[in-house]
Amino acid sequence: MNVLLISTYELGHQPLSLASPAAWLRRAGAHVTCIDASLTPLTSEQVADAGLIAISVPMHTATRLALSLLPRLRAATPQAFIVCYGLYAPLNAAILRDAGADCCLGGEVEELLTSIWQRLSAGERPPTGNAIVLNRLDLIPPDRSDLPPLNRYAKLIMNGEARLAGYTETTRGCKHLCRHCPVVPIYNGRFRVVPRETVLADIRAQVAAGARHITFGDPDFLNGPGHILPIVRAMHTEFPDLTYDVTIKVEHILRYAHLLPELRATGCVLVVSALESLDDTILDRFDKRHTRADIAQAIALLRANDIALNATFVAFTPWTTRQVYRDLLLGIADLGLIESVAPVQYGLRLLIPAGSRLLTLPEVRAIVEPFDPTALVYPWQHPDPAMDALQQAVLNLAQRSEQYGAARGDFYRHLLDLCDQVLGPGPRPATIPPLPPGPYLSEPWYCCAEPVSHQSIASFL
Repeated sequence: MNVLLISTYELGHQPLSLASPAAWLRRAGAHVTCIDASLTPLTSEQVADAGLIAISVPMHTATRLALSLLPRLRAATPQAFIVCYGLYAPLNAAILRDAGADCCLGGEVEELLTSIWQRLSAGERPPTGNAIVLNRLDLIPPDRSDLPPLNRYAKLIMNGEARLAGYTETTRGCKHLCRHCPVVPIYNGRFRVVPRETVLADIRAQVAAGARHITFGDPDFLNGPGHILPIVRAMHTEFPDLTYDVTIKVEHILRYAHLLPELRATGCVLVVSALESLDDTILDRFDKRHTRADIAQAIALLRANDIALNATFVAFTPWTTRQVYRDLLLGIADLGLIESVAPVQYGLRLLIPAGSRLLTLPEVRAIVEPFDPTALVYPWQHPDPAMDALQQAVLNLAQRSEQYGAARGDFYRHLLDLCDQVLGPGPRPATIPPLPPGPYLSEPWYCCAEPVSHQSIASFL
C-alpha cells in the first residue's frame, strides 16, 4: 500500500507538511513518496501506484492549486483513497470532496493519517468525512529524504549574500483570535508544542543538508517563550553561525521586549510581523490587539536590538479609503519601513475564507456575496470602484518589480506615481532617504493572498 504525499505550495519553503507525516508513515512501515508539485512533476506511475494520496493544504494558495489537481488525480486513480489535510481542508471540505477527495483533516494529523494507511493496508476502507484533530502528539523528527534540496527553495538575502534557508516549527496553532487569520477556525486559541529534541534534530538535519539560516514558521514564536528559549539557546550553542527568522505579533514584541536581546544574541536577524494596517479602526475590526502607536514602539524595539523587520499588510479592505491608503504609504515612509515591506504587500486584498471570524461582524456580513467555490472566498466589492482598480494595478506593478528585481525604494516611488495616476495627485513624503536593504527572504509571497500567474503546479501526467 504505497503512499503519495503532495504539497502544492508552501511559501517557498521545503514542505514540513510532507516531511512530518512521511516520518510517521515510514515508521509504521509505509512506502512513501513525497512530491512538491510546485517544483517536481507528478508522474502517472506515482499516482497509479498509490493506494493513499494525501495533499497538504495549509493555506489559501495551496488549496486553490489542490482544487485544480484533485479531478486529475481522481480520474487517474479511481480506487485510491484521497485525503486533503491542513488548515484549509476542513473549512473547504464539501468543495474538496466534490473535486475528488474522500476525507479532509485539520490540526494534528500525523497519527490519523497513519491510522488511515494501516486500515487500507489491512484491506479496510477508512471512513470518509472530515475531522479536526487537536490531540497532543509526541511528534518525531521529520523525514525530508526525498524532498528537493534546499537550494531550490527560498534563501535569506543578507549583506549581499544568499544563505540556504531551512524551515521548521516549534509550535502549532496560536493563542490569539485575530478575525482574519486562517489558524483560528481550526485551533480556536489553542496551540501545541513540538518536542524540543524533535525541533533540534530537524535543524541538525537541515544544517547537514546545507542550511545556514532557519525560518521558524510558528504562527507566533512567542506563544510559548519558555518552550522556544531553550531551543534557540541549544541551537546557537551547537551552530553559532546559524541565523534565523521568526514571526511575532506586535503585541508580543511589546510584551516580551526583554527577550529581544537574547533572540538577537542567539542569531535572530529578522522578525516577520503582521502589522496589517496603520489605521486603528481597521486594526480593531481585525481584532489585532495593537494600534498604530504600538507599531511604532515595536519598530523602535526591533531596531534597538539590531533585528530587521519584514512587515506584512492587508493593504486593501472594504474600509481602505483613498485617504487610508495614501496614509499607509506616507506612514511606511515616516516609520522608515520602505526597505521592510516587500512590493507585493502594498497590493494584497483582504480574503474572507470559509470559517473566517470576520463573518461575526454585521458590517462584513452585509457586504459579502455568496461563497465562491472556485475562489474559495466570500467575494466583496469596494464601495469606491477606483480602489478595486488601484489594487489590481498595484499588484501588477509589484509582480513586475519583483520579476525584474527592482529595489524597494524604486518600487515605492513608482507606486506613488501609480496612485497619482489612478486616484489623482496626492501628498508625498517630503524626502525618501536612501536606506540599506536589510535581511529578507527571496520568496516574497504571503499565505493569505490570491495565487498569481507564476504559482502553478508542475506538469502532471
